[in-house]
Amino acid sequence: MKLGVCYYPEHWPEGEWVENARRMRAMGISRVRIGEFAWSRIEPDPGRFDWAWLDRAIEVLAKAGLDIVMCTPTATPPKWLIDRHPDILAHDVDGRPRRFGSRRHYCFSGRTYRAESERITRAVGERYGRHPAVAAWQTDNEYGCHDTVVSYSPEAARAFRSWLEDRYKEIASLNTAWGGVFWSQEYRSFDEVDPPLRAVTEGSPSHILDFRRFASDEVRSFNRAQVEILRQCSPGRDILHNYMGVSTGFDHFDVAKDLDVATWDSYPLGFLEQGNWSDDVKSRFMRQGHPDFTAFHHDLYRGVGAGRWWVMEQQPGPVNWAPWNPAPLPGMVRTWTLEAYAHGAEVVSYFRWRQAPFAQEQMHAGLLRPDGSDAPAAREVAQVASELELLGEQTTGRGRVALLFDYVAQWLLETQPQGRDFGYFDLVLEFYAAARRLGLDVDVVSPDADLADYQLILAPSLPIVSQQLVDKLGAGDAQVVFGPRTGSRTEAMHIPADLPPGLLHALIPLRVSRVESLRAGWSEPGAFPATRWLEHVETDLAPRASTDSGHGLWFDTGRVQYLATWPDEGLLEAALTDAASRAGLAVRPLPDGLRLRRCGDLQFAFNYAPEAADLVDHLAEAAGFDFVLGGTQLEPGGVAAWRAS
Repeated sequence: MKLGVCYYPEHWPEGEWVENARRMRAMGISRVRIGEFAWSRIEPDPGRFDWAWLDRAIEVLAKAGLDIVMCTPTATPPKWLIDRHPDILAHDVDGRPRRFGSRRHYCFSGRTYRAESERITRAVGERYGRHPAVAAWQTDNEYGCHDTVVSYSPEAARAFRSWLEDRYKEIASLNTAWGGVFWSQEYRSFDEVDPPLRAVTEGSPSHILDFRRFASDEVRSFNRAQVEILRQCSPGRDILHNYMGVSTGFDHFDVAKDLDVATWDSYPLGFLEQGNWSDDVKSRFMRQGHPDFTAFHHDLYRGVGAGRWWVMEQQPGPVNWAPWNPAPLPGMVRTWTLEAYAHGAEVVSYFRWRQAPFAQEQMHAGLLRPDGSDAPAAREVAQVASELELLGEQTTGRGRVALLFDYVAQWLLETQPQGRDFGYFDLVLEFYAAARRLGLDVDVVSPDADLADYQLILAPSLPIVSQQLVDKLGAGDAQVVFGPRTGSRTEAMHIPADLPPGLLHALIPLRVSRVESLRAGWSEPGAFPATRWLEHVETDLAPRASTDSGHGLWFDTGRVQYLATWPDEGLLEAALTDAASRAGLAVRPLPDGLRLRRCGDLQFAFNYAPEAADLVDHLAEAAGFDFVLGGTQLEPGGVAAWRAS
């Protein structure tokens, strides 16, 4: 695994560039990302390019032996471009332009902006595409950040109508799919259809879901245009994009089909503060991050990238954008980096090299302080660089447990949650965390993935189930656990004619006749209480767990399980333990905060808890381990690695 850093030579005096490059190499860094926000410096006036400063910066980095990740600067179109072409701007749900003044101020559907983004991509690609120091390309920056996937601009409305015509061919088909007969919402032509905004009350859920599908497709086609140019201008280089945490505005699996590597921007403490966990959880893990959140995204983007993935931005200290911004525990940056190694990252790159003393991110830490002196993370990066020599190359293969993650499920459940606290992402993370608490390694994959070799498959919620998936699951012998609302909708977002779980009837003989969403703080008592969501199930199967009032919660055919509620920790642990044991997987229950990860013949342990942990207390054989890093005693935020048979 290589170490990298995000660098902005345009932010600093040119006389410091050589020393910065030298210090990067001395710290163990070999990859440097540049250029993603530099459009106004590259093209200060329309059609007038200033390449000289960037030429010199690239030569300085190259002479120091640093490989460069070059970026297309399309996340920040300059002011002159906005003034000349205001149709570039995205519009919010109230129809107002989202104006210039920060970043990501463009609409993916804008014809003018697409032409301009392709023009600047070609200019940068032709200038640096064959430079020997340019090892990879990043398209744009953080698609979807600041809620910028969905736009309600006139350009988006035009493109949406064209998308609908391609999808439905005839307006009658659209009216049927959207249930247009309800509330007299039938259209005479595609030209009459608007984006779903500013309706008196809730709009057609099928209309809204299709608009989300359209918006996702616009991201993919926008990205693909840049990729095609870079393939021509810079053959043989990896092309990648930096996704984000809890980013579900577009289908990352689809976008990744045009890329070589998936990367993501990891900010464990910022994401913890923004998350839906309780105050107690946030306080406990305040300086470490949630023990499963970062690992989940590592496994998600490994799946998105078909095995190839990086961390493009790793948090090195306090950030500037969360509600509260604490500093990580001493050693935590090292632990985050080694955890990425254990999950198979090819590169971990830190954001940023030096903390900026100006503009929006001046409170965001870097590897250097604003005065250029080392920040605490600098020492940890140097330590990791030496430890990577001990660990050698990773060997990562396919796991035995697959968790199915579906972006359409996220959009559908956002559109029609039926209960205010029914959040798809939260449910997925609870399934993932439950598996990790049992000591299981998990692959996060698309429902379209090849599932043939997995022994246990988890589907936390999959409202739209394809016949292809049912056939794959039916043909295999893996244990399968379905969560609530799986199979509850058709492709058009209708309730199945024979009731949920629709096509899953072929795998488990039950029908959901009615559903309830339960208000916060309420639970239906039983051996496992039902919270948030309760389905009334009709079946000849005897439930393995029920509420005291007789509603079945856990159904099982011997190979396929269905959970008819939002499972609490006890029910989820029981169901996954049972399924894993039947699948022949070893289950090793772990305490809160301690997590394991296998990487080839290396086994890692990470202690996210704020108190020390002794591996011997949880793995009896730990006293005899052949440790490569650490030992049986793990301090808060500590890591250990040993050779495993």
